[in-house]
Amino acid sequence: MDNEGIRLNKYISSAGICSRREADRLIEEGKVTFVRADGTEEKANLGSRFHEGDKVYLNGKLVEQTDDEKLYLMLNKPKGIICTGDRRIKENIIDYVGLQHYISYAGRLDRDSTGLVLLTNDGELNDMIMRAANYHEKEYCVRVDKFITYDFINSMRRGVSITLDDDRHLTGEIDANGKPVGKTVITRPCKVWKTGKREFRIILTQGYNKQIRRMCSALGYTAVEIKRTRIMNLELGNLKIGMKRFLTKKEIAELKQMAGM
Repeated sequence: MDNEGIRLNKYISSAGICSRREADRLIEEGKVTFVRADGTEEKANLGSRFHEGDKVYLNGKLVEQTDDEKLYLMLNKPKGIICTGDRRIKENIIDYVGLQHYISYAGRLDRDSTGLVLLTNDGELNDMIMRAANYHEKEYCVRVDKFITYDFINSMRRGVSITLDDDRHLTGEIDANGKPVGKTVITRPCKVWKTGKREFRIILTQGYNKQIRRMCSALGYTAVEIKRTRIMNLELGNLKIGMKRFLTKKEIAELKQMAGM
């Protein structure tokens, strides 16, 4: 470690506590503190860096680097299971998988969507996969409520203007109905091809909240079923709904190489 230290969110993530994004949230909520090597104590902030000799505490508990085995597995998520680490929420994905280790997921699927979810306690890998700037591919099969036209496919390929209303993308403004105003974005150009009268496949390199559903809705369609079949080199294959399996050594090595690790 050099004299500059390392970003605090990276240190917490590499300790297997959570992903970098989750670490940032915990820091913002004031749950992370430092005891520096000289004995001084301070509240962490998003710009904090860890140096040799420092001690980091999360909710008063020391965060330590461990040699715990790294886990890498894929799940064919069924409908009704929620991609959240909050175990107070019924049917959360952590309890469904049934592991006691810290597990995060690369690429959230909403409650009604099914398919491939990558679960790992390798926070560094998870962050590399989730970083939109890396343009990592995720592939989906989608069924909509009416016949698909060429204009629909072409519009999806070019990019669609959608409004994001999750907490992270609120503008702080209020509309005429008293509701918070979300940020409007145009999705990246992507690969889309028709596979049936009401079915298509799509490959995304970003992952806004409910992005496919919002894209379809913006063009006058409703996504009836969404199933993710691939994350980068990982294929869902014939893994049955609700089942999980550990990744092979080859899959892990290829995944890390593609992620730039």
